[in-house]
Amino acid sequence: MTTQTDVIVIGAGLAGLVVAAELADAGRRVMLLEGQATLGGQATWSLGGVFLVDTPEQRRLGIRDGIDLALDDWFASAEFDDGPNDTWSRRWARAYVEAAGTDLSPWLRSMGVSFFPLVQWAERGGGLADGPGNSAPRFHIVWGTGPGLVDPFLRRVETRQSEGLVELRLAHRVERLVVDGGRVTGCIARNTIDDTEVTATADAVVVASGGIGGNHDLVRRWWPDDMGPVPDDMLQGVPDHVDGSGLLAAHAVGANVINTGRMWNYPEGLAHHTPVWRDHAVRVLAGPGSLWLDAHGRRLPPPLFPGVDTLSALRHLTTAGNPHSWLLLNHRIAAAELRLSGSVHNPDLTGRSVGLLLKRVLPRPSDPVQAFMDKSPDIVVADEPAALVAGMNKVAGDELVDETVLRRQVLAYDRQAATGLGNDAQLAAVATARRYLPDKLMRTANDQRILDPAARPLIAIRLRVFTRKTLGGLQTDLDGRVLREDGEPLDGLYAVGEVAGFGGGGVHGHRSLEGTFLGGCLHSGLRAARSIQTELG
Repeated sequence: MTTQTDVIVIGAGLAGLVVAAELADAGRRVMLLEGQATLGGQATWSLGGVFLVDTPEQRRLGIRDGIDLALDDWFASAEFDDGPNDTWSRRWARAYVEAAGTDLSPWLRSMGVSFFPLVQWAERGGGLADGPGNSAPRFHIVWGTGPGLVDPFLRRVETRQSEGLVELRLAHRVERLVVDGGRVTGCIARNTIDDTEVTATADAVVVASGGIGGNHDLVRRWWPDDMGPVPDDMLQGVPDHVDGSGLLAAHAVGANVINTGRMWNYPEGLAHHTPVWRDHAVRVLAGPGSLWLDAHGRRLPPPLFPGVDTLSALRHLTTAGNPHSWLLLNHRIAAAELRLSGSVHNPDLTGRSVGLLLKRVLPRPSDPVQAFMDKSPDIVVADEPAALVAGMNKVAGDELVDETVLRRQVLAYDRQAATGLGNDAQLAAVATARRYLPDKLMRTANDQRILDPAARPLIAIRLRVFTRKTLGGLQTDLDGRVLREDGEPLDGLYAVGEVAGFGGGGVHGHRSLEGTFLGGCLHSGLRAARSIQTELG
């Protein structure tokens, strides 16, 4: 069967929905092809954080932020290369930060998107002022988390679908792109339910198919040399269908794929006690009070504390030979600081429930955290250090953690914590966090002593590396047009979201500042849609 439309959008995650909504609202006929049975992609699973600059929420909290400061942070974190692979990445980075500080926020608010008033401070860095990390809190959580961000675009697409401008094809997996006279003119998709083949043609084709995190073969092939060996027991932060198929299909017709070794994999993965997909991992969001230990039970060197520098922590662990690690904390710290990423694990924010949100101040872990503590084999709970260490070694299947070494480190930390001062760099980080109101209210315990008998039981959480985001991808210009290896546009083909490295084939460079994945989907989708509308006239 062959069908024709104005624009084909391959993938109905956030970036694809943005393109479809914008073009359909402009009167274009859009065919939206999605390989799964639902819309929204990984955004619906997310915590819903968006990197924004100089917002009303920041100003109300006394945060002095601006585009110039955010650009300094971005470029220091990205560590862009000087070669041609980062030419467009640099331009996309500047364009995104400028949008994040001007019209991205008003555009979202005009669709009814609102934000949790306490801006979070993610990926805050721990070095010098010109080093990587956010020098100010910029992680704006959508009130409603990921679903709350996706819903306005879903409503727009559904409205245009009822008017006949959007043709939605679920369970249609694109197998290859069609090229005619050097121009991409369509694609061939297969209905995964009845195995029928559909050929679609259009004036423009937009690839919005996501990254490679579900394809471990591809992750292992592109794993960067400086990250050490690929962990044998690596978990997975996305479903199997996030396999790079759209990226490979574009590459097969001449698209330039760049920066393949740049990935945003996390070291703080906890295997899900009730997995939805293979090797399902959840990211543990620890506050600054948990001690982060390597596989041998030794503290990670400063500034590799929770929430500081994901890439450096990952490199430290994967090059050490034993990539699993441990979080060490107690019941009091777990109640005040321990959280899990994702919409499902934050029902208060996802359900827009003030009542549930107020329960965060109770002296007990949240219900989702408690469920993992009850069910996860990777969490050890014990009253005494000896029993805790025995449980840690049993979970890991080795005898790497020595109780004497562990106890010595923790006692030294606790003695300094008890003074309220101390020269331990992590205690200094805690003190800094507590000067920021949202951290004081939501992310830090008021007493950081680990072995305090009144704060027990002790808790150790085994963390493993898991795949998440692809930072490289299809190289695009600022209009979202996919480029060939010679730097010229591949006529008719556009790319948005993760498959395009969130813009340019690598807008983040080597590091994300967090909130930039959803933000990158929004920004790249909007730019491409406006470009296509102009191109089609």
